[in-house]
Amino acid sequence: MSRRTFVNLLSAIGLGGVAAAADTARAADAKTATPRADRVKLSDAEWKKRLPEAAYRVLRHEGTEPPHSSVLNAEKRAGNYHCAGCDLPLFASAAKYDSGTGWPSFFAPLPDAVATRKDFKMILPRTEYHCARCDGHQGHVFSDGPRPTGQRYCNNGVALRFVPAAA
Repeated sequence: MSRRTFVNLLSAIGLGGVAAAADTARAADAKTATPRADRVKLSDAEWKKRLPEAAYRVLRHEGTEPPHSSVLNAEKRAGNYHCAGCDLPLFASAAKYDSGTGWPSFFAPLPDAVATRKDFKMILPRTEYHCARCDGHQGHVFSDGPRPTGQRYCNNGVALRFVPAAA
């Protein structure tokens, strides 16, 4: 759905229908990675038991951690960044860069690691991305990143676990 169509739809239905319109547009615009045979599906109660509170809020309820709060911002070693929910490798350290935003940022995910969908929480659409295996919210992707992709995958540090490369 285009931004113009979305705004016209909001005008036609009034503010009371914003959430329903956003849900409809999000479902219509969902992009998924290759379907996974190893999907992780747990109940909300199981996720709450499994994850620390901050990670649970971000991964399962699409929260955002404060900028400059993640120790992963300063991580410089070779390795991979895994989903904190299901341990799927999402990003290689070679794709990490300092975006100046205060969140770990990457210019490309590993193949079939993330799925995207439109997010209308800020009224104007953004592209949200999730772990392709457990659907854990990671962050948002923007078109202001470095070469070679021009993308900035802005990730919540609590949604990641760093695994150093074997020596």
